[in-house]
Amino acid sequence: MSEELEAAEAPRLGARIRELRQVQGMTLEALAERSGVSRAMISKVERGDNNPTLLVAVRLAAGLGVGLTDLLAKRRPHQPRVHLPPSAQPTFRDSQSGIVRQLLSPVFEAHGVEFIRLTLPAQTSTGELPAYRAGVGKSLAVEKGTLRIDFPDGSVTVAAEEAFYFESDVPHAFVNVGRGPCVFYVVKVGAPSPVD
Repeated sequence: MSEELEAAEAPRLGARIRELRQVQGMTLEALAERSGVSRAMISKVERGDNNPTLLVAVRLAAGLGVGLTDLLAKRRPHQPRVHLPPSAQPTFRDSQSGIVRQLLSPVFEAHGVEFIRLTLPAQTSTGELPAYRAGVGKSLAVEKGTLRIDFPDGSVTVAAEEAFYFESDVPHAFVNVGRGPCVFYVVKVGAPSPVD
């Protein structure tokens, strides 16, 4: 079984959010203010009563000053070789939209690269993802389907077998504009960042 975040695993995510919040000495109210997610929703997520959408999870991660990856898996010391069968690949499934985010790289303590596979159902959007700090870039390649990336100043469409790079210091959204699933890979490069 993969580390896919299904309803049965919502308590694991909730416990991780609570752990990160308490380590920082942050109250539910403070996290609500920093993330833009209501105190009631955070409480439900922390208790494992509610499985957050991708956008809510990203906002909670940003409010905690970590990336989404840090909500899904604890960082570990660097190792020279790591085999990651599906059961060791932290995966987030947004049960509302059907978006799947699968981390394909190990989660090291001091590692500035993440390799991610995303699947967006037809006509689905991630919603606006927050900006990273300057110096974090994303390279992506579309395996299947057609992806539109929306920025505040315009959009770029990337078809199957095409690639695109952008500095992710502005809000952006990934949108599947096709009639079938869109599968694409993202390599995020930069020091660990407050948002994922």
